Amino acid sequence: MDWKNHMKKGFLLLLFLLITMIPFLKQEEPLFVKASEDITAAEMDEDAPLDEKLSAILANEHLEGTVTGVSIKRADTGELLYQQNGDIRLHPASNMKLLTAAAALETLGKDYQFATEILTDGKRRGKVLHGNLYLKGKGDPTLLQTDFVQFAKDLKKQGIRKIKGDLIGDDTWYDDVRLSQDLNWSDEPFYTGAQVSALTLSPNEDYDAGTVIVEATAKDTAKGKAEIRVMPETDYITIKNNTKMVDAGEPRDISIEREHGSNTVVVEGTMPVEGAASRSWVSVWEPTGYALDVFKKSLKAQGISFIGNSKDTFAATPADAQLLTSKQSMPVKDLLIPFMKLSNNGHGEVLTKEMGKVINDEGSWDEGLQVIGDVITDFGVDEDTILLRDGSGMSHKNMIPANDLAELLYNVQDEDWFAAYKESLPVAGEAERLVGGTLRYRMTSEPAKGNVTAKTGSLTGVSTLSGYVTTKDGKPLIFSIMVNNYVGSSATIRGVEDQLATTLATHEFTEE
Repeated sequence: MDWKNHMKKGFLLLLFLLITMIPFLKQEEPLFVKASEDITAAEMDEDAPLDEKLSAILANEHLEGTVTGVSIKRADTGELLYQQNGDIRLHPASNMKLLTAAAALETLGKDYQFATEILTDGKRRGKVLHGNLYLKGKGDPTLLQTDFVQFAKDLKKQGIRKIKGDLIGDDTWYDDVRLSQDLNWSDEPFYTGAQVSALTLSPNEDYDAGTVIVEATAKDTAKGKAEIRVMPETDYITIKNNTKMVDAGEPRDISIEREHGSNTVVVEGTMPVEGAASRSWVSVWEPTGYALDVFKKSLKAQGISFIGNSKDTFAATPADAQLLTSKQSMPVKDLLIPFMKLSNNGHGEVLTKEMGKVINDEGSWDEGLQVIGDVITDFGVDEDTILLRDGSGMSHKNMIPANDLAELLYNVQDEDWFAAYKESLPVAGEAERLVGGTLRYRMTSEPAKGNVTAKTGSLTGVSTLSGYVTTKDGKPLIFSIMVNNYVGSSATIRGVEDQLATTLATHEFTEE
């Protein structure tokens, strides 16, 4: 049987020769394709089909190891034009606000307003109010110190100069759970993780409720410590000034952070003479007390004082209490501007609790998220493929597929509140802060500038962009881009998102 051995040896020799020759054979396509570098507009064939353009961009090497979901629809018909991992559940980051805003407009209405009330269970005798004074919050995240000054002026006009009773803060409109269930411990001291209360206060017209602005400014000598200012003025927080003034030209290195579980804010580092001010928005611990402190200072400034054994405390307002004065907030359609343009996390959580209170008579995350879930399923989102954990998108456990998010954006177009919804979205390249919002420094050239209208989203390892755009030949499109599990530069990932959105803006469907 020697011929069998010869045949076997011959076959092995032939196989060896073929293997060694493979590297020298000309191949039309490599067996394994290495992800490409960024594809510039000049390198892209403008006449290529849309799916080829998008797939080429998504071959970017910086997306290796990520899970990237992309969904593109026609805005006029809802036709799905392109998808990559469109049905994979991904973390939306602040694209969660698209769901919260739609639910708020649908359930509360675009003209809905939050109320804040000043009440008493006593009676006025001359210039003295005999009884308790209640500051009752109903969720308004836009209350400013000037509103408390106006309340004090209103009481003064009514002849009240002294109050023989307690000053009581009522935050019972919502539950007493201050932080959403998945908020990271490390986010809690900052404005992005501010506590939620039905009675709260914002330091300025960005309306970051439950925060103060702490500012360190330089002295004119390289001795001692930097000047520290708190806005609005309040005794509710304590400042530890560990800063050091240094000579002009030396580096400015200032850190401003609240100690966990307290209202002690530590400011430390070096401030050079003539150095620029360093400013930070710092969340407060238990914002109800913060609001009460600023209100009491406003009363004092108007000459209204408390007498007797008065104390500041928290309790529910009696049902038969008399209303002395009140304020209505801006309507929801206007609140959506700072909420969506500036991606204000606190507004997302307040709206969530408010929906729970109004619809299910419980101002909690559980009830509010139930309302959001019910609404968005009516707009085409599959309730069996989503997980909702908060109203802002700060949770790393929120999940929704890109196709479902795009479907929501398609279906809400028929609602009478859609104009307010779309107006609230950031607009690419528009420098005005409350127009361009988080997209004001992105896609600053036409045709994407002023055209791409979309919500951004960002968490560690997560970047998202979803919204609306019109193609070069006038076709309205909806897109959702969700990148999860990336490492490295967030700017690079945003660049890929911008390239995808710009490609949609420059595309023509002629011949397709």
